[in-house]
Amino acid sequence: MEIRRYLDILHLAEQMKNNVRHSWTSSGRRESVAEHTFRLILMAYFVKDEFQEADMEKVMKMCLFHDFGEAFTGDIPTFEKDGTDEEREQKAVNGWIETLPEPYRMELRELFSEMEERTTLEAKIYRALDKMEALIQHNEAEIQTWLPLEYTLQMTYGEREVQFSDYMKRLKAMVNEDSRRKIEEAKAKE
Repeated sequence: MEIRRYLDILHLAEQMKNNVRHSWTSSGRRESVAEHTFRLILMAYFVKDEFQEADMEKVMKMCLFHDFGEAFTGDIPTFEKDGTDEEREQKAVNGWIETLPEPYRMELRELFSEMEERTTLEAKIYRALDKMEALIQHNEAEIQTWLPLEYTLQMTYGEREVQFSDYMKRLKAMVNEDSRRKIEEAKAKE
C-alpha cells in the first residue's frame, strides 16, 4: 500500500480513540470506540476453542471493523439510533471502502456485506460478542452512570443474538447474573 494512503487510514482510525461511547469505564471516564473494539477482538480470540468450526480470523476482522463508521459519525447509543443514523453510518463506511486500493476494497466490501446479512456463523459470533461486550462494560462501570432504561435493557439486550449458541446463551446468563447482583447491591445501599 502507498505510504500516504496507509497513514490516512491510521489517521482515520485515530478518530476511534477520540470518539467516546455511551459506556463508562470502572475508572469513571467514558469508554472510547477503540477501547470497545479492542476488547471485542480479545473476546473473539478467547472463544475460538468454543467455535472450532468458525473462521475466527474473520470474526476478529469483523470485530476490528464493525464500528469503523463511528470514526465518521461518532457513537450513537443503541436506544437512540434509528434507521437514518444507521444509513448515514453505512454510507460513510461504504464511501471509505470505495477509496481503498485492492485487495482491501473487495475484502472489506465482502466482510461488511456478511456482517449486515448476519447469516454466517462468523457474523453471528461477532454480533453476539458485540452485544455482550457492551453489557460487560456496563457491569464494570458505576451504576450511577446507568440511565433508568438501562436497568431493563441490561437484561434484554443481546438476548436474540445469543440464541444460535449454547455457549453464548450461558455467557449471556452469567452477564445477566452479574447485572442482577449489581442492581441488588445498589438497591441495598439506598
